[in-house]
Amino acid sequence: VQLQASGGGLVQAGGSLRLSCAASGGAFRNYHMAWFRQAPGKARMFVARITRGGVGAVYSDTVSGRFTISRDNAKNTVYLQMNSLKPEDTAVYYCAAAPILSSTTTPPDYWGQGTLVTVSS
Repeated sequence: VQLQASGGGLVQAGGSLRLSCAASGGAFRNYHMAWFRQAPGKARMFVARITRGGVGAVYSDTVSGRFTISRDNAKNTVYLQMNSLKPEDTAVYYCAAAPILSSTTTPPDYWGQGTLVTVSS
């Protein structure tokens, strides 16, 4: 499956952005989807995950209550709604897909190219 993330940009602290990730080349509904992020000089970190059925979303502690992951299997797209953004949310955001549900620390099998989110103070 190929993944194409979009929707990143520059936003002021307290603002919102919605990221999208369009999937192609595979049966999207068969994949659990996740978002990760990598801040400058830091390791890639888990952000959120949603099961292939669209239930049981899981979030990292740093984004819980501010970010919402969702998916539209009819459009082969997963979203990340990001509210109350903080400068520390600045990172390249990657969407990822996995056919098997694993722990949030297990790297998924397929990755998109990333989209940059910059939050100014």
